[in-house]
Amino acid sequence: MTHIRKAVFPIAGMGTRFLPATKSVPKEMLPLVDKPLIQYALDEAREAGIEEFIFVTAAGKGALEDYFDTARALEQQLRDNGKTSALETLEQTNLPEGSLSFVRQKHPRGLGHAVSLARRLVGDEPFAVLLPDDVISAPKGALSQLVDAHAQTGGHMVATMRVAPDQTGSYGVIDPETSVGRVIRARGMVEKPRPEKAPSTQAVVGRYILEPSIFDRLAQISPGAGGELQLTDAICADIGATQVAGYQFEGERFDCGSVQGFVQATAAFALARTDLNLELTEFLSGRMKPRPLAA
Repeated sequence: MTHIRKAVFPIAGMGTRFLPATKSVPKEMLPLVDKPLIQYALDEAREAGIEEFIFVTAAGKGALEDYFDTARALEQQLRDNGKTSALETLEQTNLPEGSLSFVRQKHPRGLGHAVSLARRLVGDEPFAVLLPDDVISAPKGALSQLVDAHAQTGGHMVATMRVAPDQTGSYGVIDPETSVGRVIRARGMVEKPRPEKAPSTQAVVGRYILEPSIFDRLAQISPGAGGELQLTDAICADIGATQVAGYQFEGERFDCGSVQGFVQATAAFALARTDLNLELTEFLSGRMKPRPLAA
C-alpha cells in the first residue's frame, strides 16, 4: 500500500463570481461561517494523512501564504489576555515548517495545466488533488474515503456523485464499465457532455488521487473544452496503461465556487453547529413566514 503524502491545491482562479469581494481578497479566503474555504480543504487533507501541501496559486494571493504562517504578535496578545480558546483555534491554522509550497500559474490555462505545474514538487509518487471550491460535509472526510479505496485499487481515482441528467454539462462524467460497491471502474470520462451525450450521471467532483504518470499525459494532450488543458482528458488518455476508477463518496457536496452554493453551505454548516443552530433556526423560520400583501 502506497502512502499518499502530497496534495495539490489548484487555487489560481480569480473568483470573478464573487466580485467585488474578491477584488482584494482571494476567493479561498472567504469565510464559510468562521473558517476560510481553504481551511476546510486543508483540514480534510490532514485527516487523510497528507504531509506536504502544494498550492498552485497566482498573483494577488499573498494572503493565503500569510494565513498559514505563524502570527507571533497576535498569538502573544491572546496568550497575555488569557484567551486560551482563541489561541487554540489560531494554532489550527499553523503548518509545520517546510510542509507548504507555492507555485505560480502565470496564465489561466485550465485545471490540467495547474496540476502539471506541481510536477517537480510531487515527484514520482501518487498524490492527491483537492479543489477548495468543492466543500464536502461527511462523517469521514471524502479524501480519506478515496485514500482507503485507492489502497485497494491503485491507479487514478476520482470522487464522483450522481447528478440530475440536465446537470451533466457542468461536470466531467464517468463512462462506467463495472461497479463494485462504491467503486466504479471507468472505460472513459467525458468533459461537460450534453445530457443526450452523457454516458452516465456519475459526475466527477473536486477530489482526485493520481498516479505520477498523469504528468506525462498532461504534457502530451491538446487543449480541450473551453480551450483549456483538461485534467479529465489526461486521465482518459491514461486508460489502458493505468486503471481509472470513480469512487462514490459518502457525504454532501457544496459548490462554493458559486454564490448560491456558498450561501447554501453557510446555512448548512451553521445549522450543524450547536452554538448557532437554535438562533439561526428561529431567524430563518421568521423570515420564511408568509407576509401580508401590500394594499
